[in-house]
Amino acid sequence: MSALELITQHILDHLSEKRPLFVALQGPQGSGKSYLSARLQAHLQSTRYPLRVVAFSIDDLYLPHEDLISLAASYPSNELWKGRGQPGTHDVELGFEILSALKTANRVELPRFDKSLFAGEGDRLPMDWSSTVVEQPPIVDVVVFEGWCVGFHPISEVELLSRWNGIWRREKEKLCLGENEVGRLEDLKAINEKLKDYLKLWSFFDVFIQARSEIPHF
Repeated sequence: MSALELITQHILDHLSEKRPLFVALQGPQGSGKSYLSARLQAHLQSTRYPLRVVAFSIDDLYLPHEDLISLAASYPSNELWKGRGQPGTHDVELGFEILSALKTANRVELPRFDKSLFAGEGDRLPMDWSSTVVEQPPIVDVVVFEGWCVGFHPISEVELLSRWNGIWRREKEKLCLGENEVGRLEDLKAINEKLKDYLKLWSFFDVFIQARSEIPHF
């Protein structure tokens, strides 16, 4: 059975009478989560499973370009907030509004972030109903939300220090990376603190799927 079929069956097993079913899809860069999300949406909307499926990415919740610049300027020593990607660079409130609306609203516009703007720094496009608009009823059956940090929870300071002085230190040494590439302990603490804001997003999800890149062994 293919990964697509396994995931489909897992979703169908949980669908039951609940509408919509919120599905979180997490995976590191290069794991194929965006491709899998698109394939999953098409598969569930096929004639075999004629479901209404909404799929979007946490990438589309990035802060507008001006706010990303402001964040970096406010924390000039934090290398991890120079640009987008890390927790703290997303508009969590917008995400909460979108997910809430998909449960109750008659009309919902999905946000879009264009990574090509500002020489690759990117910007959120205006919410002017020119993007994908979800009309209800009929109600949405499945919402698929994908992203590399989807489902990440903050860890305790004890655990953070243990990893900083343990596996993170060993990996940095192996890769010859310094603070300019991976950030300081204070930077990681700030990002860990920001993850607390994301918990209200994760509370929507009924199903969690993790996509992993398999490294071949020779």
